Amino acid sequence: MSSRSKPSHAQGSLSENSTYEQHQNPISWFIFGLMASVTFIGILSELMPSGILPQMTEGLGVEQTQVGFLVGIYALASAIFAIPLISMTLWVNRKVLLLLLLTGFAVSNLVVGLTSSYPLIVTMRIIGGICAGIMWPMIAAYGTALVPENLHGKAITIIMAGNTFGVSLGLPIMTFIGTLVSWRTSFLVLGALGALIALLAAKYLPSVQGEKLTQSNSPIAVLKIPAVWIVLILTLLSVVAHYSTYTYITLLVESIDFVGGISLALLIFGIGSVISVILSAKIIDTHLRGLIVAMLACGMITMLLFVFFRGTNGFAHLAFLLWGLAFGPLVTMYQTAVSKQVTEAKAVATSVQSSVFNFSIMIATWVAGLILLNLPEVGVFGIVYLSILCFIPAIIITLLVKKTLDA
Repeated sequence: MSSRSKPSHAQGSLSENSTYEQHQNPISWFIFGLMASVTFIGILSELMPSGILPQMTEGLGVEQTQVGFLVGIYALASAIFAIPLISMTLWVNRKVLLLLLLTGFAVSNLVVGLTSSYPLIVTMRIIGGICAGIMWPMIAAYGTALVPENLHGKAITIIMAGNTFGVSLGLPIMTFIGTLVSWRTSFLVLGALGALIALLAAKYLPSVQGEKLTQSNSPIAVLKIPAVWIVLILTLLSVVAHYSTYTYITLLVESIDFVGGISLALLIFGIGSVISVILSAKIIDTHLRGLIVAMLACGMITMLLFVFFRGTNGFAHLAFLLWGLAFGPLVTMYQTAVSKQVTEAKAVATSVQSSVFNFSIMIATWVAGLILLNLPEVGVFGIVYLSILCFIPAIIITLLVKKTLDA
């Protein structure tokens, strides 16, 4: 990648046609914080209907399942289109592509907030999902192009922190707005926020040229790497372990008679997530395998605490904190891990990982639903057992692949 002269840091921005010299630039907290705001918009765009489901159901005059479908179709579009569209847009300047995606997020959310047509809302959700499918892997590769290799993990961690803050902070705020004012206001605020971030990105984000798609950086070439498959398997196991139970966290809180209810459970979970993201940023580049083992162990201990102590005061609260710790770096760990397995085509590699991540969420929710339907006597604890059964092989695999994850 060619490099050009860069203005001083006092200027606060880079010209549209300039590029970073990746071996001379440390982490810029402003630049990467701005990138984190993009992932913040991405995760909120996906999860918004789940926080204001009753309001949307009443406002649109549809069934709850139809509003729930708006979350599922977004994730499905992300999973299906990530790999082909990342490959098709690999040559596009990273900044230009990101601005197009932010425009897509802004328009889709604004239209949802303004229309009463359910089919049009579904269409906008599909457009938002397509933008997310491109954004998640692309922005990780964009960020790593701005720093030397020994800071790749830290860069991805900061960028993906937007995901954690979106779940732990953004969604409760948007839900509050949707409940207090109206569900349409939530979407309009999110759309306006996306437009504002697009303007800031246009002014401050550096330009990074795309790359030509070749046989060596195609999805097929990436999937020929055994180490990539190890990361994909770990992604599947970890996502199913977390999301199967998290999907029914409200039911879990009710089943264990958790003192403080779902609001306190989510607050403690969010605090744990934020703590783990901050800590992982410091060690992910030097102790990736140790971080993955620790996070998987925290997840399994969480589920064991639920099984053996149920809602016992103190133990249950500790369980939600540990769960948050385990959940926080989930996206970051495996995007960093798969990125380390390739020297080029990082966007393609992370798109493959992102697709597996999204498909794994769908698998998790589907299997969890089957457990609740077919094993009513076990209830939500059947899902907790499923989580444990996924955490165990994930920990074993991580312990065995020292060379792969420590590379």
